[in-house]
Amino acid sequence: MTEERPIRLLLADDQPLLRTGFRMVLGGEPDLDIVAEAGDGVEAVELARRLLPDVVLMDIRMPRMDGVAATRVIVDAKLPVRVLILTTFDLDEYVVGALRAGASGFLAKDVPADDLVTAIRTVAAGEAVVAPRILKRLLDKFADALPDPDAPPPRDLRVLTDREREVLVQLARGLSNAEIAKALSVSETTVKTHVGHVLTKLGLRDRVQAVVLAYETGLVRPGS
Repeated sequence: MTEERPIRLLLADDQPLLRTGFRMVLGGEPDLDIVAEAGDGVEAVELARRLLPDVVLMDIRMPRMDGVAATRVIVDAKLPVRVLILTTFDLDEYVVGALRAGASGFLAKDVPADDLVTAIRTVAAGEAVVAPRILKRLLDKFADALPDPDAPPPRDLRVLTDREREVLVQLARGLSNAEIAKALSVSETTVKTHVGHVLTKLGLRDRVQAVVLAYETGLVRPGS
């Protein structure tokens, strides 16, 4: 039986000290391999194209090209590379832009080491990561701009069945497939099927974008 290859990582941050810290935290994990570091967005894109890492840990604020723009270039190029955004609370306004650009999730830079490692593995496996406390803070900040929850559902959401809409609501509340299955009294396999239908019908890349859409359309409101 052959061993699975390590998850190949690219660290993109303009602060060498932070990159060193991430390297120290992640370097001891046998299934993670840091293949390169980038000090700005342009370098991150160039290295992503050349090395095709599995996951880019992307800072948002960097010289020459910020993390949002770099993420958009990587995603638009259809590279087999997923982006995990690292942010601080004072940069919340950038997060929606990063998710719209195609990032697979976002975490705070002060995330515990174990949570960071888990998030990297999750993103590398094709899933998405939403840090609930950041999402809540972000959505609370933009709550006034969200649609009236009493208005008819947007046209886009009318393509969903009632059950699919229920699943989308639970997704937006940050529940995992297992938790949604328990809440709706269905199997986890059924939930996974519904999630797939939601993403396909709404033309979304992953569950992170589904969460953003649920809030943007008023299907779910912060604190609900």
